[in-house]
Amino acid sequence: MTKYHHVALASRPAGWPTLDNFRYEEKDLPEAGPGQVTLRTIWLSLDPYMRGRMNDAKSYADPVPIGGTMEGGAVGEVIASNSENFAAGDIVVARSGWASHGVVDET
Repeated sequence: MTKYHHVALASRPAGWPTLDNFRYEEKDLPEAGPGQVTLRTIWLSLDPYMRGRMNDAKSYADPVPIGGTMEGGAVGEVIASNSENFAAGDIVVARSGWASHGVVDET
């Protein structure tokens, strides 16, 4: 099984986030199912809204769970496809989070 790396939220920050609030982890990359593609991340976004997603408070978006991959947009290269709309080598925008790779739906 192929491995990938991601940044998990380890704890909820009090004030400015620090490195202690995150964990760099290696995990097994799941196989893409029907209508899904596997991406290799080329570029990650880092945006102000992400700080709010670290809080466990009512907001317009659900908080990132402790142990969950940090939310974020990415530009990725399709490295495997089970989609009629995308082929290996295509460059796409996806919400795959802070991870070296991801499996996402084609839509």
